[in-house]
Amino acid sequence: MLKAYLVPHPPLLVDGIGKGGEVPDTRRALEEISAEIEKDNPDTLIIISPHSILYHDYIHIAPGKSASGDFGNFGAGHIKLSVEYDDELAVEIAKTAEFYELPAGLEGEKKPELDHGVMVPLAFLGTSRKIVRVSISGLPVPLHYFLGAAISKAAKKLNRKIAVIASGDMSHKLKADGPYGLAPEGAEFDELMQNICRGAQCASESFFKKLISVSNSLREKAGECGYLSFVILAGCLDGMSVKSRVLCYEAPFGVGYLTAAFTGEREPESAFVKLARSNIEEYIKTGKVTELSDGLPKEMLTQKAGVFVSIKKYGNLRGCIGTIVPTQANIALEILKNSISAATEDPRFPPIGAHELDDLVLSVDVLGAPEAIESADELDVLRYGVIVTSGYKRGLLLPNLDGVDTVEQQVGIALQKAGINKSEPYSLERFEVIRYK
Repeated sequence: MLKAYLVPHPPLLVDGIGKGGEVPDTRRALEEISAEIEKDNPDTLIIISPHSILYHDYIHIAPGKSASGDFGNFGAGHIKLSVEYDDELAVEIAKTAEFYELPAGLEGEKKPELDHGVMVPLAFLGTSRKIVRVSISGLPVPLHYFLGAAISKAAKKLNRKIAVIASGDMSHKLKADGPYGLAPEGAEFDELMQNICRGAQCASESFFKKLISVSNSLREKAGECGYLSFVILAGCLDGMSVKSRVLCYEAPFGVGYLTAAFTGEREPESAFVKLARSNIEEYIKTGKVTELSDGLPKEMLTQKAGVFVSIKKYGNLRGCIGTIVPTQANIALEILKNSISAATEDPRFPPIGAHELDDLVLSVDVLGAPEAIESADELDVLRYGVIVTSGYKRGLLLPNLDGVDTVEQQVGIALQKAGINKSEPYSLERFEVIRYK
């Protein structure tokens, strides 16, 4: 399980700078997070700050053993903080980033001073735990997401229990008399961020995709500073089932302060997915197909069905191949055949390499028997998949897919996959699936 938090960083939250009542809901939310972290007792805090060292083409991870800073820039130089860095984890994150060819690491300017994006959260969380300080950069959004995934992998390798703190404010352009003025995109951006946070508890993959697809134009016009920190946080949760809580949002001075909590947990794999995964790994490493064991569930060895195996990497499709009707003696053999096809024969992607195996998220759909229907009115994108047929051309689309929200979209994509023009006559079938993740 991984806990992660999106927090704002107005210095007025700190006792001795603010009066204590300017943003009361945010203060209470940070106190709640502090209590939760104290209870969970992580080894290390990963703190992502947009105000640390910023490079156009490189994500900086602070090196060294320790750092300190004060709030002199905010008229409170007497308020000082010192922290110890988890340098072992920082080095491992840099190594993991290098392995995945991500432009991130410990190189660059040495800056022991802590910035306020780190110090404001630490004023509530305390300085007793080691931290890893991570910056953002001018690199494309997906690379920040991938770095988050690398952080989780490095922590797992070292058996570190971490909590992730994404520090950043939302729009700075929410009031005409605020310090940065008013832009209509400000409220639009902040509402979108809140909705994305709320949506995480419904479907983590959809949450990640919506976050990464936020336009650069909207971000720029809104004048935000927390978006890329949020993206790195999301990457840390890659491949997990995510639950979220929006703790509070307030904007009394024309700057949006959003506080949210996320819990990511890896669901135990079913026997269907374990078989697909072990088979893909065995085949890619040795060229051999996995042998079936006696310990498989009875229905996998005695029942027949069409099976689709879908593979994703960092939330993006990496391969999907399946059969509409059974072609093998049982479901287990169907999984063996289609998992290899999905990993190595999907014409949309190059074959999966051994270096990618740790990054794959699999699902196995076992198809029910198709039934003919008279019209699309009998479809439901969440419950039913669809099969379209015109002569020898046939196309299928599974149910409950991200980005497919209407029956019209579902049928249109199936027609496109089959190479059937919408003006051609075609028949429809529907089917249900049991999806194993």
